Amino acid sequence: MARRLPALVLLSVATALLAPVAALAHGGNPNYRSVFHRLDPALPGVQVQVIGYDAFYEVRSTAGQPVTVYGYEGEPYSRILPDGTVQQNVNSPAVYLNQDFYGTSSVPAHAHDGAPVVWRTVDKTGTITWHDHRMHWLAKSRPPQVKNEHTKTKVFDYRIPISEGSTRSAIEGTLFWVGPSGGGFPVAAAVALIVLATGSIALVLVVRRRRTAAALAPDVPAQGEPVGGGGRPEREAW
Repeated sequence: MARRLPALVLLSVATALLAPVAALAHGGNPNYRSVFHRLDPALPGVQVQVIGYDAFYEVRSTAGQPVTVYGYEGEPYSRILPDGTVQQNVNSPAVYLNQDFYGTSSVPAHAHDGAPVVWRTVDKTGTITWHDHRMHWLAKSRPPQVKNEHTKTKVFDYRIPISEGSTRSAIEGTLFWVGPSGGGFPVAAAVALIVLATGSIALVLVVRRRRTAAALAPDVPAQGEPVGGGGRPEREAW
């Protein structure tokens, strides 16, 4: 156990340090919260939620009509058919822009406003899960609204067009800055873990060295104890 302790401690530290990195790798920024408020107007059979801080929207439909989400130029982007089939319009620029968190992906020439709608089936779950640039801060710098990084701050309100059949609606939400206290990188905790890990490893090494030194030291007989090999004294010869 003593030999395994340093590795276990280092594993714990690595897990704590890599947690925020893993969150960012999945697209969400823990310093932000994108909050869904409502569908305006409400759409029967349609459920909406945010996934991953500010990373994804999810729309589920059990409606009897197609449910369509619209892209950045008002074009049909994705839809759910009544049987649960999920389709994307391959001529929607949003299909390509949504592949990157900051919208830097290239858009092919055929995908533009006014291009004919061409649907491609991508799923049959009755659910659209997509990254939408209208729900997050589209820059690596901190929003100018944020004056104190430890204070929750409203960044902006947003609306994402959606429809059920011929009924037009919108996903209404708000993006907030919540900062490190809202789930950002735990610097103080990381430093404490590093200190704990260093101290634990040092202690284990000291104990191990003492035990090794004790094992290698020659046996010194106690005062008055005969020097000899066995545990019993030899018998006198007759």
